[in-house]
Amino acid sequence: MEEHQFHQHDALKSGVNGALFFGGAGLLVSAVQNSLAKRNVGVWGVFTRTGGTIAMFTALGAVYKFSKDAAANLREKDDTLNVTIAAFLGGATIGLRTGRMPQILGFGAAYSVIMSTFEYAGGSLRGGPRTEVPEMDEYDRKEYLRKNRRRPIAETVSEIGEGRGIRPPGYEERRRERLKEKYGVEINPVSANVE
Repeated sequence: MEEHQFHQHDALKSGVNGALFFGGAGLLVSAVQNSLAKRNVGVWGVFTRTGGTIAMFTALGAVYKFSKDAAANLREKDDTLNVTIAAFLGGATIGLRTGRMPQILGFGAAYSVIMSTFEYAGGSLRGGPRTEVPEMDEYDRKEYLRKNRRRPIAETVSEIGEGRGIRPPGYEERRRERLKEKYGVEINPVSANVE
C-alpha cells in the first residue's frame, strides 16, 4: 500500500479564514438575536447588545481552524485526532464566556466528541465517497452502475409478464391469441393504409 505523503498546512491563513467565516456567521446570529429582542434597541444593538456572540463565533472559528492545522503540522498526519484536538480547544473557547472550569472542560469535551464523530464518519452529512474505484467520477460511477445492474429484457418479461407498457417482439400476436382463446373474439390489427 502506498504511504500518504503529508503536506504542511498554513495554520495562520486557516485561522484567519476561520475567524472571518465564523465571524460572519456570528454577525448573522447576532442580527437575529437583535431582531428578536422585545425592546427596540436599534441597528447598533447588533454590536452593542449582542456583540459578544460575534466575538465568540470569531474566536471559535480562529481557534478551531488554527489548532486543527497546527496539530496536523506538528504530528505530520491528517487524521481525526487533529479534529479532536481542535474541537476540544474550540469548545473550551465557547466555555470561556462562563468563566467556570467545569463548563470550559464540558464544552470542550462535548464539542470534541461531536466533531470527532462527524469527522470519523466521513465528514459529510451525505456520507463518504461512494465510488467503487477512487479515480472514478460521479458520472462514470452512475454509468458503471447502470451497466452493471442492467438485465436482459427476456428475463424482465419472464418475471413480471407482458402488458402494462412492456411490449416485447411478437406481443401483439400473442395478445390476439389470448383474447381469441379466452373470449372468442378475433381482433384484426388496424391498418393505416386506405384500401
